[in-house]
Amino acid sequence: MPERDEPTGALVRPYAVTRGRTRPKLEIALEALVETTVRGRSGMSRGQGGSEHQYIAAMCDGGRVQSLAEIAARMQLPLGVARVIVADMASDGLLAVYEPTSLEDETDAVGTELLERVLSGLRRL
Repeated sequence: MPERDEPTGALVRPYAVTRGRTRPKLEIALEALVETTVRGRSGMSRGQGGSEHQYIAAMCDGGRVQSLAEIAARMQLPLGVARVIVADMASDGLLAVYEPTSLEDETDAVGTELLERVLSGLRRL
């Protein structure tokens, strides 16, 4: 699949992309990692889905796993809109979403400290 140019700005209002929905079908964390599935690759190669769907599928394909935050930033979309689109695609089996593990499950003190620093940095953005 050829690389697509990154979007230069929304031509359609964000609420039109999500058909007015503000709540995603699945709850997805900001730092959740997203990858295109085999079904997503085959569906997008046949031209299924809108331009946003095709762009996300291309962005997360071929081992290039992206976080939800990265997807929103690269598409220049509000996080809520990107979350709804990604959740729709995941519920249709086009994307796999890998949720982060809870800090409560983490037993490595160094790993916990690193994750807390990353989270603090994300909050400052």
